[in-house]
Order: sequence, then C-alpha cells, then structure tokens
Amino acid sequence: MRQYAGNRIGLAIVGGTLAGLGAYAWLRGQGRLFDLPPNTKILPAQASRALAAEPWLLWALALALLLLSLGALRWLLLCLGWGRRGARNGTGTAMLHVGLKGVEGLGRAGVRVGPDGVRIALSCPETADVGAVVSKLDHDIVGKIRREIQDDAPTLVRLHVRR
Repeated sequence: MRQYAGNRIGLAIVGGTLAGLGAYAWLRGQGRLFDLPPNTKILPAQASRALAAEPWLLWALALALLLLSLGALRWLLLCLGWGRRGARNGTGTAMLHVGLKGVEGLGRAGVRVGPDGVRIALSCPETADVGAVVSKLDHDIVGKIRREIQDDAPTLVRLHVRR
C-alpha cells in the first residue's frame, strides 16, 4: 500500500456510511421502508417543536450535510490522484533517476507532461545535500529531460525534503 492509504480508507468508510445513511433517510421519507410502531418518538419533544416552528432548519441541515458530502467526495478523488495535471512520463522519470544516482535516500521522483508544461517532483531526506541536488538538476538533468520530452515547454521542479 502507498503511504497515505489510511487517509483514503478512512475517507471511503466515512463516505460510504454517509451515503448509506442518506439513502436510508431518503427511502424512509418516501415510505419504502418499514414503518415504526405508532407513538414512537425519534426526537425529543423540544427538538420536534423547534423543527415544527422553523421548517427551514431541516433544509439548512440538509444543505450543510450535502456540502460536507461533496467536500469529502472531492477530497477522496484528489487522494486517488484524479486531480493531477498531465500524464506520467517513464522516459523522463528514468532520466531523473539516472541523473540523481549518487543521492542517498532518494524517495519519490517523477515526471509528468501536460498541456501546461513539464512537472518534475522529487523527494529526498533532510540528510541529503540539497545544494548538490539542486545544482545537478539545474545544470544537467532538467535540460536533458526537456530536450527529450518537449524542448519549448516550461518546467516546474518541486523538491520536497522529508524530515
């Protein structure tokens, strides 16, 4: 599993629970599920009087829960990687790894090519010589990757130093 799998799994459980409860409430409101025995109280008397006096509270609650669900869905989709720009480029990634062969503890490294240019992402430990990594990227590697993939495209390099 990847590093943030717990984030995705937890979000999927919460989203599935919210979707199930929402489907149950909708089916219950449509009268398609079993009925409760007569005189069964779901809410305390004070809460039911407040909801009867102000019917817009239910609409506000429904809107807030809908916005919360949409936010959770967007977060899940971004965690799954559906919001990333460009497509992975294996040639560029291989060139990046070969160029940074001497860096100890090199983590994730990847190259993406999209309509807005080339994106290079690199992760290294805090013990690595960041100045040497940046100078290697600046003098050698980025130019070679740009020439191989797209010569005229702008390039964005992101260097993440892990603690």
